[in-house]
Amino acid sequence: MTIKDCGHYHHHHERRKLYRRLFYCFLTLLIIVGFIILLVWLILRPTKPQFVLQDSTVYTFNVSSSNFVTSNFQITMASRNPNSRIGIYYDKLDMYAAYRGQQITLSTVLPSTYQGHKDENVWSPFLYGNDVPLAPYLGVSLNQDHLAGIILINIKVRGRLRWKVGTFISGRYHLHVNCPVTFGNKNNA
Repeated sequence: MTIKDCGHYHHHHERRKLYRRLFYCFLTLLIIVGFIILLVWLILRPTKPQFVLQDSTVYTFNVSSSNFVTSNFQITMASRNPNSRIGIYYDKLDMYAAYRGQQITLSTVLPSTYQGHKDENVWSPFLYGNDVPLAPYLGVSLNQDHLAGIILINIKVRGRLRWKVGTFISGRYHLHVNCPVTFGNKNNA
């Protein structure tokens, strides 16, 4: 009769216990971190900044027969921070006008600024573009809109922002704002 050694099974069982314990520790750590994140979110209630297009003035808007646009706008846009415990740093903001997705003015750089709790900032830059070429299909569409007397332009703001909670300042996040504005052609209206 031979004697069998069952020691190998004992080591395998010990390893399984170790893996199980490591798994439960990792799962507990994930639950604690998730709970802390949920608790911070419930306390702070972070909300994105709100942008409102307050005024738009058209000084020049010409469409040539060879699909070139010359435009000059003054846009007044306000940004409001609805958070009562979070501040916002606007690091780099660019504003421009677009027609059906194509940029028709140069990007205007807005000044970097800090927006406190429940604070509001107002910017009033000029947006201009001289002889900006349009895609041929957009030139036809813009001429039709111009003759109809109503043109839809999108005022876009792109940039980066950082959140500030107490002394903690977050990493940079991208900001994309799109405000549609219509204006009438004074020749036809």
